[in-house]
Parts: sequence; C-alpha cells; structure tokens
Amino acid sequence: MTEKLCLGAIAGAFGVRGEVRLKSFCAHPEDVAAYGALSTEDNSRSFEITLGRQIKSGFAARLSGVLTKEQADALKGARLYVDRANLPEPEDDEYYHADLIGLEVFDTGGARLGAVRAVQDHGAGDLLEIHGPNLKTTVLLPFTLACVPTVDLAAGRIVADPPEGLFPDDTPEQERQGDG
Repeated sequence: MTEKLCLGAIAGAFGVRGEVRLKSFCAHPEDVAAYGALSTEDNSRSFEITLGRQIKSGFAARLSGVLTKEQADALKGARLYVDRANLPEPEDDEYYHADLIGLEVFDTGGARLGAVRAVQDHGAGDLLEIHGPNLKTTVLLPFTLACVPTVDLAAGRIVADPPEGLFPDDTPEQERQGDG
C-alpha cells in the first residue's frame, strides 16, 4: 500500500488573486480540504487549503503561500497528496483507488485476466482499467459486487466475474462446444 494518496489536482488559476481551480478525487469532494496540509508528489511544497465556491469540475480554492495569478498558474497540473495516516480506514467493501492499482485480476476459474492499471470514474460508477498480455486493448470492468465479488488486498488479487464477451476468449471453438 502506498504511503501517500492523491486527493486532488490543480487545474490552473481561477481569477487574478491567486485562487486555483482544484479538482477533488475524494468520494465527498469537499473532503479534499479536511485532512490537513496537502503536498506535491515530490514533497517540495505543502499547502493548507481553503475551499471557496464550487465551480465546474471542482472548487475555487486558496492555497497557503499562493498569492498571485502567476503563482497559481505555475501550479497547473500539480497533484496534491496526503499521508495515508491522516485518512480514515475505508469501510468494509470500500477501497482507496491507489490500493487497487497493480492488483492481479483472475476470473472465477483462476485464469489470469490482467492487472489493474487505473480506476476510472465517469459518474456512473467506478471502472477498473485492466491490461494484460492477452489483451489487445484496455478492458473496463465495472467495479460492482456482481463483477468483482472478491478483492483480497493482502494477497494482491481480485477475483472477477465479468459479463460474457468483455474479455477475449482464447479457447478454441471445438473446446467451447464440448467437442474437443
């Protein structure tokens, strides 16, 4: 498990007085400011965050030490992290996205499907982005109890029951029909 988790990213300046556009990656977006100071990935800077009003795709926010539009613009693209120790433990059947990335994915028969490269959320629920040696393209697996009945963080694996046709079937036609 990673020691730091990404809670948000700066999308650029908002206005001319040093505010930034802040995208939150928290389940409750306003929680991005609830866990203390956030730092850049390389730990070179740390910011206390004061949320302003909600804007498209996030918040207008003030960061400690950022006073001008130029300073805010210079932070565009910066991802903001918090120490895992500052976050609450996830509830049962809840996971931090960072803990899912890299887990091996197996089907219910034990065949390896690939590994989780990313967790996507386009508003209708989380999708696990699966990559593997037998996959020509990325497969997006719905992260639901029906499709992902087991997540074993300790063993570093996920057991998936994907909808039929989502993953390519390498079994020869004769074997599928029971003739082989």
